[in-house]
Amino acid sequence: MMRYPYIAIEGLIGAGKTTLARRLAAMVHGRLVLEEFDDNPFLPRFYQEPERYAFSVELSFLAQRYHQLKRVTEQDLFSNCTIADYSIGKSLVFAHVTLPPDEYALFMDLYGIMYADLPQPDLIVYLHLGIERVRERIRSRGRSYEQQIGVDYLMQLQERYLDHLQKRSGQRVLVVDLGDRDLLHDEQAFNRLVDQMNTDVPVGYRIGSL
Repeated sequence: MMRYPYIAIEGLIGAGKTTLARRLAAMVHGRLVLEEFDDNPFLPRFYQEPERYAFSVELSFLAQRYHQLKRVTEQDLFSNCTIADYSIGKSLVFAHVTLPPDEYALFMDLYGIMYADLPQPDLIVYLHLGIERVRERIRSRGRSYEQQIGVDYLMQLQERYLDHLQKRSGQRVLVVDLGDRDLLHDEQAFNRLVDQMNTDVPVGYRIGSL
């Protein structure tokens, strides 16, 4: 069993969010919630023409995440440990980076209306990787539309994520520096992370390492 009934895993593209979520859910026989990004028709277009498709992709992800988490809530979220490979705040992070101020303000209004009644994770775990390691993982997993993602975009996302998480008042946030660790094949690193997640994580922003 995990100490916290609802855990959300966060991190940049390729950080290992889904890998960790799958391992944790399998370990505790918990409910697994995975982001449905393959069903988003705007994502490949966004990477080709970001200014043209930014609002469309962010709005579509907002709706997808809302409907998915709403379904999970209706299934009794806390009947078992739930592990998600994203948190509801992910939409704010990406929208802040990709949208101009006027569209971001509209997006914030919609976010506030849609997410007001959804439960917050009991623990958010952010998997921190250096930008070069992120780029290596993007290249190795071979999704064609991701190969054109720029360093500046990744750096902005990393900065915005950390700023967003530091300001999550009333929530437990554990930021873990992965270094060169691979949570799929490095059993020792995985067990160390599970141990940290099962401690009494205080409310606020905490930094851990493997």
